[in-house]
Amino acid sequence: MTLGVVMLCHTALGRAEQVARHWAQAGCPVVIHVDRTVPNAAYRTFVKSLSDVPNVQFSRRYRCEWGTWGIVAASQAASTQLLNAFADVRHVYLASGACLPLRPVQELIDYLAERPRVDFIESATTSEVPWTVGGLDEERFTMRFPFSWRKQRYFFDRFVALQRTIGLKRKIPNGLVPHMGSQWWCLTRQTLSAILQDPDRATYDAYFKRVWIPDESYYQTLARLYGTQIESRSLTLSKFDFQGKPHIFYDDHLQLLRRSDCFVARKIWPHADGLYRAFLTDTAGALSRTEPNPGKIDRIFAKAVERRTRGRPGLYMHSRFPNRDWENGVTAGPYSVFQGFTQLFEDFEPWLARATDARVHGHLYAPDRAHFADQQTIINGALSDNAQLRDANPRAFLTNLVWNTRGERQCFQYGPSDNQNIVWDLIKDPNATINVISGAWAVPLFRSNRDFADLRQDAADLQKIEAKALYAYRSAKAKARVRIWTMAEFVEAPMEPLQSVIDEISTRPNRGISEVPRLVDIKGFGQFLQNLKNQGMHPYLMGDFPVDAETSADSRKPPRKPYLVQ
Repeated sequence: MTLGVVMLCHTALGRAEQVARHWAQAGCPVVIHVDRTVPNAAYRTFVKSLSDVPNVQFSRRYRCEWGTWGIVAASQAASTQLLNAFADVRHVYLASGACLPLRPVQELIDYLAERPRVDFIESATTSEVPWTVGGLDEERFTMRFPFSWRKQRYFFDRFVALQRTIGLKRKIPNGLVPHMGSQWWCLTRQTLSAILQDPDRATYDAYFKRVWIPDESYYQTLARLYGTQIESRSLTLSKFDFQGKPHIFYDDHLQLLRRSDCFVARKIWPHADGLYRAFLTDTAGALSRTEPNPGKIDRIFAKAVERRTRGRPGLYMHSRFPNRDWENGVTAGPYSVFQGFTQLFEDFEPWLARATDARVHGHLYAPDRAHFADQQTIINGALSDNAQLRDANPRAFLTNLVWNTRGERQCFQYGPSDNQNIVWDLIKDPNATINVISGAWAVPLFRSNRDFADLRQDAADLQKIEAKALYAYRSAKAKARVRIWTMAEFVEAPMEPLQSVIDEISTRPNRGISEVPRLVDIKGFGQFLQNLKNQGMHPYLMGDFPVDAETSADSRKPPRKPYLVQ
């Protein structure tokens, strides 16, 4: 008993020649199918290069386009020729020209000899496989696919949509339960010959010719009719990314491939000289008499896929940048946003910096410039305070700021006068903590001593902008931590909100407030709001602010007990 190999080749024929010789030198007859798209001159050169190997033959050529029947037809022709020409073959291994044996071929022969009736073919129903990519599961077996998915994508999609609209479905031949799996199989002579010699083969072939990607379902389905002992796995190591495209192995994957203990791997880069030298000539190095276990490297591939699709938190890269919301976290670390605090306190920024050791910026999205801490014009990552550069991509400005200052808490001021294009990015960021004193934007207007008609218009505009932002802050889509106080309730009891801010940001445990920021003089503010109402503008975001309010509630009622931290 021996092992026969069918090789499907379409490129890198020089490498395919090396691998074919390797199989043949181990006593395995090889039948090679070369894609009809390969130029005749290159094909003749390839055939001539192997003419000195007696147990290597070439089969009839078919055009093998991805996802079409040609690949199945090629494997049928080559398998039939192999079984007819080599009577001692008891297992047939389907491989490609980009496949590479990882262990001595004799080990594979011995392994199959110990399992003479076992078919190794990945075979599962559509409801049991997680890897179908493209939106077609059961439909690939009930629709017709006369158009190429790659070359005629428009007609492919339109015809699929038409069949869905009118409910057109094909009848699956009696007795068949469609299965799917890897196209790289190793079947016993008995099972493979039964498939190829089936009296109903013409019916089955006609059906699968219009199935999408038939090479992943033809043998996988028919093997279930004739196989007596099927192990639903492939002996070929093949890994696919999240888009369903095969991973390519390079020289730096050498140790990874050794650890897999698999017999064959694909897809090997044709210029990976190190891999071909190691596995085609270094028999001792490839020796590994263990059960094939591709699961050993699944964890590594899973990490690679996660890194490609999700990346590091807050770091944007080419594989995710064009797709909004593919990020692994909007930003790289926690930060705090304060709205209304600088309007209500005279020295809020320096006070917060002293109390928390965080880097406290001013209004980073102010119309004139980004007001960095300590009046800097350029900070970490060469971020400029230029408003035009910032507003070209406000989100990138924020993500770059947090990424380049990792390890240091960033705090900045925000308000209705700032660029509002960043609001939803803040809301969807779980790293953000947003503290809002609604209506505090009216305090600078109150203290500005400008013409009242202008103040009224500015107040109306600012209130409209803040109301829209508050709607976003309260959205069910919000992932940020949001705390909102009306100005009236904040002024009445400011210590508790300030203490909660300190507790959240400070890196020092049990940090109580030893000093408080100075509240601006708002005597007469209630009357100012009443005047706005009298002029037809209704300022409602401040809460129920009394007309006779003084600087704080402490002047109107007995002092409250101080906030104490043990």
